[in-house]
Amino acid sequence: MSDEASAETDPTGRGGGGDPELAYADPDNPYLRDPDTDFEPVEELSREEAEAEADALRAAIREHDHRYYVLAEPLVSDRAYDELFARLQELEDRFDLDTARSPTRRVGGEPLDELDAVEHRAPMLSIEQSTEADDLREFDRRVREAVGDVDYVCEPKFDGLSVEVVYEDGEYVRAATRGDGEVGDDVTEQVRTIRSIPLALCGDYPDSLAVRGEVFMPRDAFREHNRERVERDEEPFANPRNAAAGTLRQLDPSVVADRPLDCFFYDVLDASEVPDSQSATLDRLREWGFHVNDRVEVVEGVGDAIDYRDALLEAREDLNYEIDGTVIKVDARDARERLGSTSRAVRWAFAYKFPPRAEVTRVTDVVVQVGRTGRLTPVALLDPVDVGGVTVSRASLHNPEEIERLGVGVGDEVRVRRAGDVIPEVAEVLEKRAEGTFDFPETCPVCGSPVERDGPLAFCTGGLTCDAQLVRAIVHYGSRKALDIDGLGEERVEQLVDAGVLTSLPDLYRLSVEDLADLEGWGETSARNLVDAVDATRSPPLPDFLVALGIPEVGGSTARNLAREFGDLDAVMAASEAELQAVDDVGPTVATHIHEFFANEKNRAVVDELRDVGVAPEPVETDEAGAALAGLTFVFTGSLSVTRTEAQGVVERHGATATGSVSGNTDYLVVGENPGRTKRDDADANGVPTLDEDEFARLLDEHGIDYPPTE
Repeated sequence: MSDEASAETDPTGRGGGGDPELAYADPDNPYLRDPDTDFEPVEELSREEAEAEADALRAAIREHDHRYYVLAEPLVSDRAYDELFARLQELEDRFDLDTARSPTRRVGGEPLDELDAVEHRAPMLSIEQSTEADDLREFDRRVREAVGDVDYVCEPKFDGLSVEVVYEDGEYVRAATRGDGEVGDDVTEQVRTIRSIPLALCGDYPDSLAVRGEVFMPRDAFREHNRERVERDEEPFANPRNAAAGTLRQLDPSVVADRPLDCFFYDVLDASEVPDSQSATLDRLREWGFHVNDRVEVVEGVGDAIDYRDALLEAREDLNYEIDGTVIKVDARDARERLGSTSRAVRWAFAYKFPPRAEVTRVTDVVVQVGRTGRLTPVALLDPVDVGGVTVSRASLHNPEEIERLGVGVGDEVRVRRAGDVIPEVAEVLEKRAEGTFDFPETCPVCGSPVERDGPLAFCTGGLTCDAQLVRAIVHYGSRKALDIDGLGEERVEQLVDAGVLTSLPDLYRLSVEDLADLEGWGETSARNLVDAVDATRSPPLPDFLVALGIPEVGGSTARNLAREFGDLDAVMAASEAELQAVDDVGPTVATHIHEFFANEKNRAVVDELRDVGVAPEPVETDEAGAALAGLTFVFTGSLSVTRTEAQGVVERHGATATGSVSGNTDYLVVGENPGRTKRDDADANGVPTLDEDEFARLLDEHGIDYPPTE
């Protein structure tokens, strides 16, 4: 917790000074300033004395954390802080006083088996973005045309990992990654260890609150952490964003606690009381104890917003955190509500991105990678070069058309930039040294199947039989959005493929406990759990199975429409492109993808083999008996006794439509435990009836439908 810059002027070595207003502790708290506190031996304390001392220590440590990590105005030395923390741990251990709010909980709890999925209180939507000022001006024109003149709040666009953090009655209760905007990974225990994030709010806070922030690793901490990793002979992180993302998804919270993460907060997603503007929101976030960036400005027009961005670009390299642009937001909340949003992005904010960082180097080779869908991606291997503080030795060439456009070959001198400040790419050839352009392969470099071009892209025709696609295909098959096979993560799949236990997708259903139990990191229990989890998917719902096959651009909604239209797998496989295009949500491109997938003999062979090992997707009723809910539209929010996918499947199998947002066309909002406020507010505004799960079950029973669904 040292602060070398402030140590020169402050004898505590932690910076700060004066008599600041305190957020968490009483000014008379004895542990706020004295670095030489003498403690009574714990064995001489009564329980009441220990409880009182522990309460005072917790308040003081929360204050010290807030002032050090949020305000950068520490009050005591590192040594004094460590003594206070050790004393609190001693008291809690001796008298069993540990609480969820205690700062000692930040050191990390028991390792987790996996990250659970949780629904956000409100959608975490994305925003429109561009590096061009004209695009920002067009955004401004649309805003003023819709709501008149507005003020904008300009903020740095942080290059980290977006999270939702939830508080009830001022107490930290949950945190989740953004995920798909509706559902994210539960990282409650990991986020608890980040010291700049309050475990208890201060000031006049709302009863219920969900806030959005960006977890990041400071640049100086990133460099130090990478140096330590290299000294331990570990692979260094590529950049601070990867370091933050990789850390937050660690299953062992104690690992997260040992890494130097921080978090800036910038939005209220859901609250019992919502401020009337973005600028007021940021002020309230500060009052509640959150770390809010200090480079925020309110401006009157788009010209000032452009000036803000240009000034921030100039100051970028002096910041101790990574940014890749600025975010311009309409300030007034009522104007934002009138502007609204699309299904994926808000209409009241715009990200004005920085131009990608670029440097010059030489192409030493070009390799072609094969993705899960068979797409071939060429990658240039480079003489290592520093691009914006990150050493780059590989850069994407995107596709064969891009290679032809650039005219790039092995040996050429090229300019490399980081697209979006994350993904390195070759921007242009500066000096032609190769005799010609790299020859893109006509056959898959892994399985030897012919390569087909689709516009600028190239694809391996080996389908599900291509080894390079096998790991990705199996991981996708078992993912939450597909068949949700617990324990089938990428690391385990790679191990099973490398060991020769899995050589094809159908091999999943041939796994035995004996195959797995002797592998490193496995035991009989974990082996049995995976075998049982796989066996449970032998009769999957048809929509889930269609998603699991990894057909390009076929997600849950499209798969449900296909299942409802055709009824069973054979009918989907036999459908013509014209018949497929007649299905809701299936356009010409998607219809072509589906038809070509099942026309591929190798893909058909894998599907046939899956059936041979006992996989039998459940057909969907398409007759009148299956249309009991025809014409109705349902939206679900909160946690139900079944997964949201299962609940949607129930109503869709009987003719209804399930959507992700409430509108005037919605017939029912089904509300489970811990629901988001946005959907309930939208239901009230549109006069949409709400049902709890019991009422939903009774409604289905009236139509002769079982709920929860029977096996």
